[in-house]
Amino acid sequence: MLTIGNQKKDKNNRLWTAVAVMAAMTAVSFSPASFATTSHVKPDHDAVRIVAKSDTMDWNGVVVTQGRIFVSGPRWAGFPGPAVGIINDEGDVIPFPDKTWNGWKTGMDGAHYFVCVNAIHLGPDGALWVVDPGAPVFGQPVIPNGPKLVKIDPKTGDVQQVLLLGPDVIHPNSYINDIRFNPTNNLAYLTDTGSEGVVVFNTSTGQAWRVLEGHPSTLASLSRPIIADGKRLEDRPGHPAVVPIDPLEVSPDGKWLYYGPVAGPWSKVPTALIDDPSTPAKKIAAAVRPWANLPPVGGTCMDKEGNLYYTSLKDNSIYRRSPSGKTVKLFSDPMLHWGDAPVITDDGHLWVPVPQIDRLPKFHQGRSLSRLPFILMSLDLRKLGKNLSSQPKVETEDN
Repeated sequence: MLTIGNQKKDKNNRLWTAVAVMAAMTAVSFSPASFATTSHVKPDHDAVRIVAKSDTMDWNGVVVTQGRIFVSGPRWAGFPGPAVGIINDEGDVIPFPDKTWNGWKTGMDGAHYFVCVNAIHLGPDGALWVVDPGAPVFGQPVIPNGPKLVKIDPKTGDVQQVLLLGPDVIHPNSYINDIRFNPTNNLAYLTDTGSEGVVVFNTSTGQAWRVLEGHPSTLASLSRPIIADGKRLEDRPGHPAVVPIDPLEVSPDGKWLYYGPVAGPWSKVPTALIDDPSTPAKKIAAAVRPWANLPPVGGTCMDKEGNLYYTSLKDNSIYRRSPSGKTVKLFSDPMLHWGDAPVITDDGHLWVPVPQIDRLPKFHQGRSLSRLPFILMSLDLRKLGKNLSSQPKVETEDN
């Protein structure tokens, strides 16, 4: 998922650069007429289909469970929403769990409303987990009771838990980005892109703590620009945009947390250390190791065998990286432009929302280049695997 930080200095006075793009996006007035249209919404591959389209919701998250399709989109994208919705049989997005939860307005308490949803994820318990950073505009302080996890029964819509993230783990400039669960315990991990670090959260007790605070592995570098569709992403003319810690995954055995900035590289750390809130920060820092030299990614997911699937921004493609580091291109198409947050379903399909983040006005002097409609894709991995002969390019992670 994409969030972008502000320029600041860390404790060692090391200056690193990031972009406060969310605030700028929110200031832009959007209307369907302000977007280009696209004629390329039909896939050329029999393993790929367009499941849903929208002119009003720039979705960057999807969950598919129990025959239902849930999508989410952040407030900063400038669209009317909803923040979280379910796609009905007619292809319309209906607010989920209801209009009230999707009805937050300035001045309201954040505890029982979606302030700004940045991710949704299916938990190991089968629940729909909603990640709300609690900051209506990135770069502005979080609102009281805004940062939270919301656990919802995907079948009934019942809100089962509201787990608030308090000031002991959330800084004023925090922006909780994405979530993954450890399959061996009750812990969840959340990346904080606004205030670089990882939040570990016990979903049973509500206890939370921060790790990897400002660690070099969480920071973005100007030497690794974000390349999208062959072009360098810039927050202003001549200046590359960079995004600190954002994507993350947990190994199938629960022993490793993998993470990195949007443009890489990725690192890994033993969960045994970060799962214990008493572990000294220096011990955790010393245990961080390089993991994968990935290109700029829009989103990732990992299957039960430890294969990492990621959307490559530089060439509008989806890749699969094996646990040994071998990487294969599965699919490439111009319509997969800034594919975000893929998920794998039990029937062997990869679902990918396509929000076209780099085409938003911030990156083009206030002019939107987004091509309506926004699309939600589904790819049959078994069919793609059988047709890899038509995708002969095989790479290692260092290419």
